[in-house]
Amino acid sequence: MIDPFGREVSYLRVSVTDRCDFRCVYCMSENMTFLPKADVLSLEELDRLCSAFIRKGVKKLRITGGEPLVRRNIISLFQNLSRHLITGELEELTLTTNGSQLPKYASALADCGIKRINVSMDSLDADKFRKLTRWGELDKVQEGIRAARDAGLAIKINTVALKNFNDGEIEDLIRWCGDEGYDMTLIETMPLGDIGADRVEQYLPLSEVRQRLEQTFTLDDIDHKTGGPARYVSVKETGRMLGFITPLTHNFCEGCNRVRLTCTGTLYMCLGQDDAADLRNPLRASEADDLLNAAIDEAIDRKPKGHDFIIDRDNGGPAVTRHMSVTGG
Repeated sequence: MIDPFGREVSYLRVSVTDRCDFRCVYCMSENMTFLPKADVLSLEELDRLCSAFIRKGVKKLRITGGEPLVRRNIISLFQNLSRHLITGELEELTLTTNGSQLPKYASALADCGIKRINVSMDSLDADKFRKLTRWGELDKVQEGIRAARDAGLAIKINTVALKNFNDGEIEDLIRWCGDEGYDMTLIETMPLGDIGADRVEQYLPLSEVRQRLEQTFTLDDIDHKTGGPARYVSVKETGRMLGFITPLTHNFCEGCNRVRLTCTGTLYMCLGQDDAADLRNPLRASEADDLLNAAIDEAIDRKPKGHDFIIDRDNGGPAVTRHMSVTGG
């Protein structure tokens, strides 16, 4: 699949649910209204959609949410999708999780051929973690991370940098990841959805964070690619990699190779644009995939060049109305 700007689309992120057992302050409002279950695709339909994309050239498939592991019978989807790893059509099957369900599911995920996962964790302070996630327990998340490591999964910690909240412990998080053997990625907060807060008060430019980190650590740029938008450095003092995802301070759209599918069958060609394609109707219109394939092709043909994220005093609200949990975070 080649978009209008010559970029090959080989990476699909799939939100299997908009529900989550946390309410992170940069992602959701505390009193969320979730999709009716009747609007959500079945696991069998999600498998069929993912398989159609794999036949069209998707090599990396990331399952997201919400929190994907709260979806009932979710392991059956991983088990079914793992057949594409066996054939070699799919190079990587992975997921992003908040870690809360990993004590229960880590071994099963490894059995499905998953080699590495991303775990979102924004603080090492239990009280701050609870305040940030509203409902989360740091001890349970760290138990899940250990369970995943014991199951043989490589782990990358995702941390959203938040001004006046966790900016004072980023160095500690880097050291902790080094001690535990995990890579880490820092992420700028993104203006998606009404979260009941002013994003200007949250936004911390990672250009400033890196300048500060370089006073403590030796950061060497490396040409490491995982298929995502992060730019990586090696941290000499820890021996691990540190990534920077900077949708605001350094737009990464020129190399975008991904599209996002929601649990309702809506395909977003760009995280920061509202244009979308309905794949549920063509999926359900026929047992054959002709209509579905045509809808996918039409959508890829209008993938935009990039997003227009801005956060400042005049643009403190969401750039798009949907929450990250809907699109696939």
